[in-house]
Amino acid sequence: MEAASELADALTAEGLLILGVTAPDPAFCAPEARSLLLIGPQGGSGWWPRVTAAPEWRDGYPDPVDRWSKRILGALATRFGGTALFPSDGPPWPPFFRWAQDSGRMWQSPVGMLVHPQAGLWVSFRGALALPFAVPLPAAAPPCPTCPGQPCRSACPVAALSPTAYDTAACHAHLNTPAGADCLSQGCAARRACPLSQSHARLAEQSAYHMSRFHP
Repeated sequence: MEAASELADALTAEGLLILGVTAPDPAFCAPEARSLLLIGPQGGSGWWPRVTAAPEWRDGYPDPVDRWSKRILGALATRFGGTALFPSDGPPWPPFFRWAQDSGRMWQSPVGMLVHPQAGLWVSFRGALALPFAVPLPAAAPPCPTCPGQPCRSACPVAALSPTAYDTAACHAHLNTPAGADCLSQGCAARRACPLSQSHARLAEQSAYHMSRFHP
């Protein structure tokens, strides 16, 4: 428990939080691993200012956010005797979506994306930590069945999102129009519409950066 508390404090200091914990996946984790932690950014101003003040952001090389994540989580993995895993690792690609659902703290939303009891639809992963000790998290219930009106369903201006498909062509076409400027500067309208997302809202400059990577 002491190691788990120390780890949580270390993550908080970097603007990160534990989104979920699941059993180690033997296809990706060492035999001594006892827990697999899914790590994501804090909302608001907790994380983005740290990234943009880091050397990776200023050195002019590609993928500054991914490189920051690998440096920070790699160091934490070493400090706590584990290993770090990243969505960009592969092939084989680590199944972060499945791990998230297995954690019991993230579920598929009515628009297909994962939803989290704290982050809402702003769920994103900076990486995972496979650690040789248990890390407890309180239980949570899926929020969408009791969400009044499920506003995410109607928020997308071009109805590109559904539980079974994502119409990327319609999404990109919309972003090429003047009407798409709102999503480009503030982030996906469906993700913003989730009531849980409000307390975990991203800074506008963070959303604009990620949208520029998605829609150059």
